Amino acid sequence: NRIHHLTGARTGHAGTLDPLATGLLICCTGGLTKSIQTFQSMVKEYTGTMVLGAYTPTYDLESHPIPRGDPHLIPDEKVQEALQDFLGPRLQVPPAHSAIKQQGKPVYRLARKGKEVILTPRPIRILELEGQRVRPDLLEFRVVCTTGTYIRSLAHDLGCWLGCGAYLGSLCRTRIGEYTLDQAQTLEQFESSLGKTGPEDQKG
Repeated sequence: NRIHHLTGARTGHAGTLDPLATGLLICCTGGLTKSIQTFQSMVKEYTGTMVLGAYTPTYDLESHPIPRGDPHLIPDEKVQEALQDFLGPRLQVPPAHSAIKQQGKPVYRLARKGKEVILTPRPIRILELEGQRVRPDLLEFRVVCTTGTYIRSLAHDLGCWLGCGAYLGSLCRTRIGEYTLDQAQTLEQFESSLGKTGPEDQKG
């Protein structure tokens, strides 16, 4: 909305981020809005943390953690085995607390009301997945995956694989295709650069 207001041009984005996530968001203006689908289909890279030993209904910190198992009992070798097992193509069930629509309504609205949400597994591919345990209950990770992958679900599924539970502690999108976070601007930087060039010079 801010970019649309600043440029006065038609504006769209190539993939939302969860409310607690940070990182790269590609925004298109003017004629480049026609390329949004191309950007959305690109491979994505994320970094973040997973908390072991509990799970949450939302698979992240938007809901309260519920203890499940003692992560101290899980050896590092088991965690690395789990990470390797998630590489490649697989079917993933999206979180019930997501913006996927059923009958024209986001399913998270149903989930928040305590209603049952049944979602169909979707094909995804994990191209790269590596993690470093910094505490028995905390795993720092990096993942490269195809579009449509829910990292929250990946954290939840990893916790199920280990038997101790896990949820997403933090998440940052660092790359979309060839576009990286270090090439990006904050909204404030964009607004400042726009003031120097003028809206008519912004091609998209």
